[in-house]
Amino acid sequence: MASTLEKFIHSLDSRALPRVLQIQSGIYFQGSIYEMFGNECCLSTGEVIKIIGFKINKLIASICENNEVSCFSAKVELPLNFPGLYKVVADKTPYISIEEITRKVSIGPTRFGHPCFYSPEDIKLANLTIKRGEQITFNSVEEVNGTMAVNCGVVRNNQSHSFTLPLSQEGKFYECEDDQIYTLKEIAEWKIPKCRKRIVKLSNPLHTWDSSNPLPENFDGCLILTPVYEVQAVMKFRKDIVHILSDLDVEVKDITDCYDISSFLQPLSLEDVFERTSKEFPVVAEIMEGPSGSQKPYNLLHAGKEIVIYKKYQATRVLASEIRSDSPKRHFLIPMSYKGKFKRRPREFPTAYDLEIARSEKEQLHVVATKAFDSPHKELFSVSVGDQFLVQQCQTSEVLYEGRRKVIDVLACEQILRDTYKKVLLPMYMEGGFVEVIHDKKQYQLSEICKEFRLPFNVKVSVRDLSIEEDVLAAVPGLQFEEEITDSYLLISSTSSPVESWEIPVYRLNMSVHLLSRDVQTVVPPATKTTLEEISEEQYYMVRRYENQTLHPPPRPPKNPT
Repeated sequence: MASTLEKFIHSLDSRALPRVLQIQSGIYFQGSIYEMFGNECCLSTGEVIKIIGFKINKLIASICENNEVSCFSAKVELPLNFPGLYKVVADKTPYISIEEITRKVSIGPTRFGHPCFYSPEDIKLANLTIKRGEQITFNSVEEVNGTMAVNCGVVRNNQSHSFTLPLSQEGKFYECEDDQIYTLKEIAEWKIPKCRKRIVKLSNPLHTWDSSNPLPENFDGCLILTPVYEVQAVMKFRKDIVHILSDLDVEVKDITDCYDISSFLQPLSLEDVFERTSKEFPVVAEIMEGPSGSQKPYNLLHAGKEIVIYKKYQATRVLASEIRSDSPKRHFLIPMSYKGKFKRRPREFPTAYDLEIARSEKEQLHVVATKAFDSPHKELFSVSVGDQFLVQQCQTSEVLYEGRRKVIDVLACEQILRDTYKKVLLPMYMEGGFVEVIHDKKQYQLSEICKEFRLPFNVKVSVRDLSIEEDVLAAVPGLQFEEEITDSYLLISSTSSPVESWEIPVYRLNMSVHLLSRDVQTVVPPATKTTLEEISEEQYYMVRRYENQTLHPPPRPPKNPT
């Protein structure tokens, strides 16, 4: 049965991909010709295409009054980076089963992927009864004892209770009110259910308005959002991936069940390639869609280029950020093969507790106070701006507190006077400010810093890496090495000139290839070029989140007893 491309994509479950579609009719009887992202494409009647993916490209918004489209409202187009913060209005239409929720609502590992619902009736489980109106958080979907189910949770008396609901569970499930605020991009990625529109309310009025803004001046009402998807597809006789907007005026028919899907080229993402066993490498591949970016080697990885993928592996990187007071900061992933050298730069410490964390047995920490602190206890030291200290160790001390003796944690230091030292105690809860005094003039390799010092650690490039055409780190006035991370990489080279190989990140490079049934001429890869990777703010937080998932947060500093 034929339907518009828009209707088909709006109802398509991404878990059902890939799908083979036949074009039934287009804008013209001869076919639909359009150009997008520099790709000219003709969708002729009878043409067969394979849908391999789709994502929201933009949003069509209408001004909403009483949860209905205003009769005076024209539809406006909003890009995903349109400014403003928005609240999601709960959908008043119920879902009729857990299976429908999992099919239409995004459930995933981030805080955005934990939607909440309630049932107007009690739900009786084996060892728990979910009361009507109680907020149920959906955390993940997985197989439990051979049955697909949703891991859920409810909070009662500040205690979380976990349970599972099978996909077969039926009933009425309503969205809970959501008090969080989101960007339009976050709403597009996580908060628009399939086959439904989404009403949002502008949380903060836009501070700047000009004639190019499609919304009325001083608008602070609600919008009904309808997504327009960008569809990634493979055509029968093309080696690239074409991009089609879902609102293109064509009708399609799903013929997946009666078509040989293997007759199409099989695009593979870098994640797909990485999932192959190590024995299957090396392989020859042709790039179907290359990454964006001007830095080497990304600028060499264009559509149609053939590459050798030698192996997959995990590699260590040091996550580094530019030291600057204003934002945005630049972020880098530095390989251990980096041949430049670094000199130390002073670290800053906001509390005495941070001094305790930073001190090491290798050298004594020497700091200068940048903020005054008046101690409420005569047993402890009051700090003035400019005071210098050598940090010793953490210990306990008795202080007089409300007429009683109380034991608290303190930091033992030596205050540096003109020609002597004075032993002093600083309260661990002290909120002051300290800057490190550097006596070490040595130049360090990256591996030496990671081995000898505790991160985070401040440095500046003193000798740039001459093996890199443009060492971007050398131009940065100061860097903070934040932590070592382990990430997934593929080692590749060009088939036409295999004089050097590069490591490419699996999870940060948007690139598609298809494998060629050709033998690799040289099994041993050529010399690997050092690649400095500059990452975006979003990628930076993703890297830190995944790296810190298994780590426990450090203990909170002690509170001021007063």
